[in-house]
Amino acid sequence: MSRVQKQQNRPVAIVTGATAGIGAATARALHAAGYQVFGTYRKLPSAAITGVEYVACDVTSDAAVGAAVREVLAKTGRIDLLVNNAGVGLVGAAEESSLEQAKSIFDVNVFGVIRMTNAVLPVMRQQRAGRIVNISSVMGLIPSPFLTLYASSKHAVEGYSQSLDHEVRGSGIRVVLVEPGYTRTTFESNALAADQKSEHYAPGRANAEAVLRHEMTKADPPEVVAATVVTAATTATPHLRYTAGRDATTVSLLRRFVPASAFDKSLRKRMQMPA
Repeated sequence: MSRVQKQQNRPVAIVTGATAGIGAATARALHAAGYQVFGTYRKLPSAAITGVEYVACDVTSDAAVGAAVREVLAKTGRIDLLVNNAGVGLVGAAEESSLEQAKSIFDVNVFGVIRMTNAVLPVMRQQRAGRIVNISSVMGLIPSPFLTLYASSKHAVEGYSQSLDHEVRGSGIRVVLVEPGYTRTTFESNALAADQKSEHYAPGRANAEAVLRHEMTKADPPEVVAATVVTAATTATPHLRYTAGRDATTVSLLRRFVPASAFDKSLRKRMQMPA
């Protein structure tokens, strides 16, 4: 069997934001699991991952998303898996961000997911098979003061994914959520700062930044999330959601079983907020 024939027999995956962190680790893990992987980028990585083909794509652009999907289809004729990983963080109180900044966060984290999903659904529906894995966060399950807009965007991804899964399941397509906890990436250093900071929120914001820095020192490596994505992508009958890492699993269980008042008190204590 020729190299081209072997590639044609491999399932095809697209991973958005595949140049670093969770996206790069996921692209590498999927390639090792037997996928032909296309990783999207806004800026080419300095070091390419062996076996991963790179496709330019800005998930905030309808035209760019359409062009990227067409490029993959021209090379492979099919798309079996989409991993919506591209995202951006923002540290700051809700009131500290302008509406324009809030829209920019949602344009990547929510509407980017919707754009990519809408672009691949017709292909998957025609194939009568496909899997979409959306990278959410435990912050899509719990309140996250001073990460308010980021958490809100992940809550939106949760609701979108759960509802969409019911709509497309009859076409052989499944939509799955992967919920990481703190992960050792450049999230902290690359997160946006609020564009209209207020001194009123300065102490709380500083506490939140300190908590984030501390959590990053003991965070899971991105390979933990990547392994969970592979499980979510390859399991014949997937769960709706998969937590990635011990801390994420613990938080998810606490959110489900601890009384709301106790959870609220614990959260405020952790964030060094007055009771």
